[in-house]
Amino acid sequence: MHDVTKKIVSAVGATAAALGCVIFSSPPAAADGKWCNHSVCIETYDTGTYLGRVEVSVTNTNQPNRISARVWTTNGWSATTKVEDVAKFRTYRDQAYPQRHFPAGTRLCAEGFRGGQSVGLPCVTLTN
Repeated sequence: MHDVTKKIVSAVGATAAALGCVIFSSPPAAADGKWCNHSVCIETYDTGTYLGRVEVSVTNTNQPNRISARVWTTNGWSATTKVEDVAKFRTYRDQAYPQRHFPAGTRLCAEGFRGGQSVGLPCVTLTN
């Protein structure tokens, strides 16, 4: 019985570790680029670990909605974008301005909200 329990615990641990690698891995951002998740995209215009401006876009659906976004890094910087009422089939865009260097390995994330509900959470890891 002890061997069976040990094998089950080991299998659960290995599955959790593999799942953690999938969830926490994200594309590296060694230069400017655009990363999307569901209805939300973040776009950077700077190279390396410096972020001067980050643009967030949230695609709306076929009805008017109140849209906003939040942008943050894993080392403590964050900003909330403006709240805007948008017409149907319109893309909301706003910018955040960190204007600083971040340590390599810092994750940049943005979460978009449509009608108070989260509609996407793209993240990217900053590299040199």
